[in-house]
Amino acid sequence: MIEAQNNPGAGVAWMLLTGLCFVGVTAIIRYLGPGLPAAEGAFIRFGIGTLFLLPALRPLWRSGLPQGTLQLFLGRGVFHTVATALWFYAMARLPVAEVTAIGYLNPIVVTIGAALIFGERLALRRILAIVLALVGALVILRPGLREITSGHLAQLGAATCFGMAYLIAKELSRHAPASFIVAVMSLSVTIGLAPLAALDWVTPTLTQVLWLGLVAVFATAGHYSMARAFAAAPLTVTQPVVFLQLVWATILGATVFHEPVDPFVLLGGGMIIGAISYITWREARLKRGVTPPAAPAPNDQAA
Repeated sequence: MIEAQNNPGAGVAWMLLTGLCFVGVTAIIRYLGPGLPAAEGAFIRFGIGTLFLLPALRPLWRSGLPQGTLQLFLGRGVFHTVATALWFYAMARLPVAEVTAIGYLNPIVVTIGAALIFGERLALRRILAIVLALVGALVILRPGLREITSGHLAQLGAATCFGMAYLIAKELSRHAPASFIVAVMSLSVTIGLAPLAALDWVTPTLTQVLWLGLVAVFATAGHYSMARAFAAAPLTVTQPVVFLQLVWATILGATVFHEPVDPFVLLGGGMIIGAISYITWREARLKRGVTPPAAPAPNDQAA
């Protein structure tokens, strides 16, 4: 039975757990660094994750994909494959807080995509919120004042591709259960990453495989707790808690990886957070009949 959205305390608690799980994912990938090629690390992580999700794939073996969804599943698989490889690449090369802050652009991509693809109308205030978020990204990147590295470009690409994958997932939610959609995504990403991993394969150590297995555990737990949070309380209650992930990431980077706290990253991240919070609040206010695709939680990413 799906839990009603009338328990804000439980929703906040589940979302706090979600954030900690995804910070655990981030910490492990940052710790492993570039020791394995990005595509290979992502392939191993999703391969292990797919094993966890095999029970949810039973409908695929019995009757195949729902009619008319093949292109949607393929499209989501492609976007999520590219996004995952880019995210693993960026995470091994950028400070934890910086990757987290840039990743908050994901819901902004979703909002823009919903307007372009689904025809959702963007009022002036929402357009201004999007502009604020993009300015926040510029504050983080500071082009012209410092070098924009391949890691920055990879994370920007990851946020864009994750947003597109989420939009397709919203459409797929009309045709299949969430558990099936996630399981097929995991399987398709594993298949998609296989040739990329094979092109630059480095034999992993047992320790690296075990760490990536733990990534899969944290990621699975994070997606589960996120689903419980959304079931327990409205998005307007749970969404602000997501942004504590930037706090956890900053503390993690400073204390574990000795990364300096960058005030520009915090300022830019705060601007993006403010924009997303406003968009989420406006969507809740406008929710009277048919609800347009809501922006996803920013940590609904490679994990």
